[in-house]
Amino acid sequence: MLVLFDNGTPRTLARFLIDHHMITEARARGREKLENGDLLREAEAAGFEVLVTTDKNLGYQQNLKGRKIAIVVLGQGRWSLIRPHVPRVVAAVNAATPATFVEVEIPLR
Repeated sequence: MLVLFDNGTPRTLARFLIDHHMITEARARGREKLENGDLLREAEAAGFEVLVTTDKNLGYQQNLKGRKIAIVVLGQGRWSLIRPHVPRVVAAVNAATPATFVEVEIPLR
C-alpha cells in the first residue's frame, strides 16, 4: 500500500512498515502546510491508500464516505510512547481499507 505520514508521525515508524508498504512523508512532497481536507484530496489524487497522522480530530472533521483513503490515527506523537505499540500500529495499517478511520490508542506510560 502507499502510505502517507502526516507531519506529526515519527519517521522512525517507517522502518516497521517499509517491508510491505511504500512510505512517504507529507513534508517530503511539499504538503506539510495543507489543511486536512486538501491533504486528503491530494493524497487520494496521488494514489495514497492510507494516511497515518497524530491528528485525533481528522476523522471527525472530514466525511470519509466515498473516500479512497483510510486514516490511521496515532494516539500520541512521541516515538518513545509509540515504540511499545508498533505491532498494533502495523496491524492497523495492514488492515486499513478505503474510507475507514481507526485510532491506535497510545497511553502516556
